[in-house]
Amino acid sequence: MLTELFSYLDTAYDVPGAGLFRFITFRAGMAILISLLISMVFGRQLIDALRRKQIGETVRDLGLEGQMQKKGTPTMGGLIILAAILVPTLLLAKLDNIYIQLLLLTTVWMGLIGFLDDYIKVFKKNKEGLRGIFKVIGQIGLGVIVGAALYLHPDVVMKEELPAQTDVSLHGEESRGFPTFGPAVKSLKTTVPFLKETTFDYADLAVVFGENAADWAWLVFIPIVLFIVTAVSNGANLTDGLDGLAAGTSAIVAFALAVLAYVSGSVVFASYLDIMYIPNTGELVVFAAAFLGACIGFLWYNTYPAQVFMGDTGSLSIGGIIAVFAIAIRKELLIPILAGIFLVENLSVVLQVSYFKFTKKKYGEGRRIFLMSPLHHHYQKKGYHEAKIVTRFWIVGILLAVFSIITLKLR
Repeated sequence: MLTELFSYLDTAYDVPGAGLFRFITFRAGMAILISLLISMVFGRQLIDALRRKQIGETVRDLGLEGQMQKKGTPTMGGLIILAAILVPTLLLAKLDNIYIQLLLLTTVWMGLIGFLDDYIKVFKKNKEGLRGIFKVIGQIGLGVIVGAALYLHPDVVMKEELPAQTDVSLHGEESRGFPTFGPAVKSLKTTVPFLKETTFDYADLAVVFGENAADWAWLVFIPIVLFIVTAVSNGANLTDGLDGLAAGTSAIVAFALAVLAYVSGSVVFASYLDIMYIPNTGELVVFAAAFLGACIGFLWYNTYPAQVFMGDTGSLSIGGIIAVFAIAIRKELLIPILAGIFLVENLSVVLQVSYFKFTKKKYGEGRRIFLMSPLHHHYQKKGYHEAKIVTRFWIVGILLAVFSIITLKLR
């Protein structure tokens, strides 16, 4: 909204400073500031309102240190994150951009699913919340929409750099010309980490359809999108178990995604890093900045000891955002590294449950790999303080994010 307004003022009236809104970096910086401001102001008001209505967390005694002290802490704080993402994006991003539209849809869609779950838990006093099948249906619905849009929308294209042209000067010296990219094409190619000049085309998985494989590639691509959206959103949901853990981890991932979106949407950086140039994805930096600001702002109230919990309203949203964002910039194969904390939390639960069932069937008594799952509770059981666990998980998250960015050159 503001982008169009200031663009008009710059063109029509040459208003000093109005031209700044043409720059993605300026709008991204503004998005962080606005999202932080919204988190601070709206967050305080929401927490006070939740306390007045006595909307607090119900806690089961699992024998964890400090757990019962959390009882009654306001929940549904994910509304702070949603507001701090949506408002700056609507104000500062180009709303005709298909990638921005998909991320806005993801934020609202997953936010509604999470809100329903929290509403049932808090107001209906049903500890189970929204039935798992309905959560999965919602995630599948989003995955279908996102996958279909990325496959069909005419603005979702990419360009690959053409072989370098060599210019010869008057003195007979050779120099490399400016980077030139081929025409914008519809493609389901994605970046393969660690391998130079190598991409993977999802259409290759549709070889069973013979010569028409490209026409049926969506049968492979959309299910993969469904799996990624479901896995990452559930991983974020499982990670939301300690004060500041999910929000801090997501802030780290948001920063890395902003960097990856910026280089993917820049002709210069795409050429320098020898990666696919994806037109229009640079605009996602504004969204990523709002996402980053929202997570950091939420931490103001969510760090130990938490004054508010994000609930499923926040955790499902941030997981869905990370998944769709990575798919949009064709960096989804980096998710196991970039969102490694979510992956490990997910795997710890899967391994724990699977091993317990296996040993119970084989030995008549279930056995466990971890003292408790998800993994962060395992360390709580071992006696580590909650704040120490969270801080160390953040450090690991930073290492993973830095490594994810470095993979652009480690090829």
